[in-house]
This record gives sequence, structure tokens and C-alpha cells, in this order.
Amino acid sequence: MRRAYKKHKIAPDRLYNDVLVSQFINKVMERGKKTVAQKIVYSAFDIIKEKTKKEPIEVFKLAIENASPILEVKPKRIGGATYQVPMEVRGERRLALAIRWILEGARSKKGKPMSEKLAEELIDVSNNQGNAIRKKNDTHRMAEANKAFAHFARSR
Repeated sequence: MRRAYKKHKIAPDRLYNDVLVSQFINKVMERGKKTVAQKIVYSAFDIIKEKTKKEPIEVFKLAIENASPILEVKPKRIGGATYQVPMEVRGERRLALAIRWILEGARSKKGKPMSEKLAEELIDVSNNQGNAIRKKNDTHRMAEANKAFAHFARSR
């Protein structure tokens, strides 16, 4: 039997004292350059503060909440056929997908510094627009289309 995965604790970030921001910084980080990632995220938060005149942490949390999917499809093999079975997304995975989609949306924009692209994407997603929201809607649409196979989720 396989041992359960021991989840490691992430320390809250130094500026906002928030674990979620710290997780986000870790996902922005490339090649282990954490200080660069922190500069990007914090300057994106400064841009958000300038543009929206709101608290950046609130805009950030709203964006994460808006981008979090509730349902997704998982392939399940039953009797030689593979069905796309809609399933509810666990809390941790929901968060991970939201962060990943927001970053993909920001990275797909071209011709601006990363902090500006990230700020734009966070503002868009907090207003229910942007690439991350489109991705979430696609996921929900897939789950809705395959609702007929939902009874397979409970079997076995």
C-alpha cells in the first residue's frame, strides 16, 4: 500500500502575511529565482492598486475565487470504453487550477513586462473576463455536456 503524501507547509509571504500570495509567488517563480518572482507579484499588486483604487489583496482573492472551477471531467475506463466523467474538483486542486490558468493567461499576453501582464489578467479575472475565466467556462461546458456519464463517478 502506498503511503499518503505529506503536504508541506508554505510560509506566508512577508508583505501581506498571506499563504495564498506565497503559493502564487512560488508558481510565478522560474528556475528557483524567488526574489524575481516576488518583485513581479508585488509590482503587479502595485499596478492593481493604481488602476482599481482597491486593495490588491482583495482583487487577487476575488480573481482566484472567480477562476476556480467547480466541476471538471476525468476519463474513466469502463468495459473497454473511456468516458469523460464529470466530477467535483477538490479544494486544493481548485486553487492550483485557478492559479495555473491565471498565470497562463498572463504569460500568453505579449509585449509588456510580466508584472503589467499579471496585473491586467488579475483585474480581468476579478471582473469575470480574461483567459482564466474562458478556461473555467470551457471546463464547466465539458462537464455539462458529459452529464449523462455522471453516474459512473459513484461506481466502484
